[in-house]
Amino acid sequence: MKKSDNSCAIKQIPFGRPILGEEEKLAVLEVLDGHVLTHGPKCKKFEEIFADYIGVKHAITTSSCTTALHLSLLGLGVGAGDEVIVPAETHVATAHSVEHVGARPIFVDVQRETGNINPNLIERAITERTKAITVVHYLGLPCDMKAILPIAERYGVAVVEDCALALGAQYGRDAVGSMGVTGCFSFYPSKHITTMEGGMLTTDDDAIASRVRKQRAFGYDQGYGQRNVPGIYDIVMLGYNFRMSEVQAALGVVQMSRLSDFLKVRHQNTKILLERFQEIDLVTTFPIVQDSARSSCYCVNVMLPDTDGYIREEVVARLNEVGIGTSVHYPVALPLSTYYQQRYDCRPTDFPIARWISEKTISLPIGPHLTGDHMLYIADKLTSILKM
Repeated sequence: MKKSDNSCAIKQIPFGRPILGEEEKLAVLEVLDGHVLTHGPKCKKFEEIFADYIGVKHAITTSSCTTALHLSLLGLGVGAGDEVIVPAETHVATAHSVEHVGARPIFVDVQRETGNINPNLIERAITERTKAITVVHYLGLPCDMKAILPIAERYGVAVVEDCALALGAQYGRDAVGSMGVTGCFSFYPSKHITTMEGGMLTTDDDAIASRVRKQRAFGYDQGYGQRNVPGIYDIVMLGYNFRMSEVQAALGVVQMSRLSDFLKVRHQNTKILLERFQEIDLVTTFPIVQDSARSSCYCVNVMLPDTDGYIREEVVARLNEVGIGTSVHYPVALPLSTYYQQRYDCRPTDFPIARWISEKTISLPIGPHLTGDHMLYIADKLTSILKM
């Protein structure tokens, strides 16, 4: 592989940058030229396209992935006194959604090889109060669903898929978001596609879909397009305003048409980085293929060596100095964050792998706004920094 020139001018490489072109702008203007700005035909079209892509009966637009997770648990009837198993290494929204329905998150450590929830630890965490297992497809690599789904079935608990970083990932022939009772997706600007903000809930369960559609819009018995008389409806349950706007959905429709190309670039960029890092014995990385799992390649996480000579903040600062944008997924093992540690008296020794990842990891960009040359630049600069 051709090596990049370390003497070249500093590049500016943001961690994430949404790719929005003329087609997206025209789609937004079409909405703005109309008279329906929310819960209208664009949302319906986006939902239909997305459901077909995932291979499920229902896709329901939401205001975010967080609200999709919240609605999933409400749809499953999870509430006060219940428990939901969540991985110890994840975004705070995964656990906060459990708290918001009055249930308790039960944290389980993750696998050192992948960062995904460890199936061998799930069963011992199940109690008579367990109502669901939320699996997070870490960095886009699907969890070991072959091991997890039978456990859930054996104990009669639901599986909720947190697919925030995993749109386009596959487990065998199944898309993420089609294997659990529900799947939850994010369209934040740095994700695989964007609607600025926004999310999607997927399910094959008709009853859950019906309840979620009502609860995301105040608990109305009829959606905007279902009312025989405009403005006439009943309220049948406690609900929220978790809807997506027509402008956001219009962006989503166009972005879905570009997803295949986006994913192709992400895979190419990831492979370049991983191949280069294999040439040096300084960092640990996570796989993008494991058994039946195929990653959607959200980013590349590098784990710094387990020595005192490498301080993450210093490495990040030096990468930023040469124009390389970075992130961290995630900076604290969730049960060891201030809120959860104080609330549940979590012990650091209970989550050694999640703690290791949170303390040692740096997330590097591989999005479709970047090229192979950018990847070589990133690899060479990081290698130089670590060898200093």
